[in-house]
Amino acid sequence: MTEDVVRSLGYLCLGTRFRRIGERLQAETQKIIDAYEGPVQPALHPLLAALHRLGPLGIGEIAEALGITQPGATRSVSELAKMGLVVAEQPPDDQRRRVITLTEAGRAAVEQAKTAIWPRIEAAVADLCRDLPDGLLAQLAAIEDRLADRPLARRPEGE
Repeated sequence: MTEDVVRSLGYLCLGTRFRRIGERLQAETQKIIDAYEGPVQPALHPLLAALHRLGPLGIGEIAEALGITQPGATRSVSELAKMGLVVAEQPPDDQRRRVITLTEAGRAAVEQAKTAIWPRIEAAVADLCRDLPDGLLAQLAAIEDRLADRPLARRPEGE
């Protein structure tokens, strides 16, 4: 069997390892979504959840709420708009801004996700992480907070 180089390099490849785990989780999540004949790919569910929880949002607000770039938010909104799940509207008080809103079909997709898909995915991931030491979600939050406070480029060299 070939050596798993990414795993063996430890902290040097932590970002690559997170991406690899994320890609695998997304692929497994897609299988669950497919079983419920859900129309939306896994990467777009957080955007639907944000619009459901926070109401209509601008692209910048979506990016901030999801912790992604504005171009990434724009691409995701475009995909959901092509599916008829969201619409971009200009508020009457600000013609420069576009506000993204769930359509009726988008609200129906969220309702399906909330009642069937999201609970199933959450239960499966919770089971996957159940016996991990020291609380994985707390550790991830700490890493995110530490990166926000002081990025890698500002950390000591060689430590």
